[in-house]
Amino acid sequence: MSFAESIKTCLSKYVTFSGRAGRPEYWWFLMFIIIASAILGMVDRELFGVDPITQQSNGVFASVFGLATFLPLLAAGWRRMHDTGKPGWYLLLPMLIPFAFMAFMMMGVIGFAGMENAGVNQDALRGSAMLFGMTGMIIGGVVQLVPAILLLWWLTRPSDTAENEYGPVPAP
Repeated sequence: MSFAESIKTCLSKYVTFSGRAGRPEYWWFLMFIIIASAILGMVDRELFGVDPITQQSNGVFASVFGLATFLPLLAAGWRRMHDTGKPGWYLLLPMLIPFAFMAFMMMGVIGFAGMENAGVNQDALRGSAMLFGMTGMIIGGVVQLVPAILLLWWLTRPSDTAENEYGPVPAP
C-alpha cells in the first residue's frame, strides 16, 4: 500500500473499527498526520504568532486538523491491532492508566486533607505528603511507560498470515 492509498483508505474508513489494517496502512497514515501537523503548526506560528508566556501558537489549523484526524487514526490503530490478532481496545490501555493514576492521587489528597481537618499538624503532614506524591509520580511514569512500549511493539508486529477472528488478511 502506498502513502496516498493509505491516506485515502484511512479517511474513507473514518470511524470503521471493524476489520484489519496492515502495517503500511497504519504507519503511512500516522506519518501523514505527523507531517501535516508539523506543517500546520508552522503555518499557525507564522499567521497567528506565539504566546510569549507559554511559547505556544495561538493558531487553530493544527488543532482543528488534530481533532479531525483523531478518530480515523484511532480507527486505523484499532484495525491494526486486529491485524495482529489482538483486541482493538488494547489501544486504549496507555490512555486509561493516567485516569487511574489521577484517581489514586486524588484519594491521597483527600486522605491528607482529612487528616489535616482532624487536627494533625500541617508541618508533619507536609513532608510525608511530598514523599508520597513524588513516589506516586515516579511509579505512575514507569507504569505509563510499560503499556506504551508494549503497544508500540504490538503495532509493529507482522500481520497474521491467515484469516483471524477479525477478518481476512488485508490487501498489501
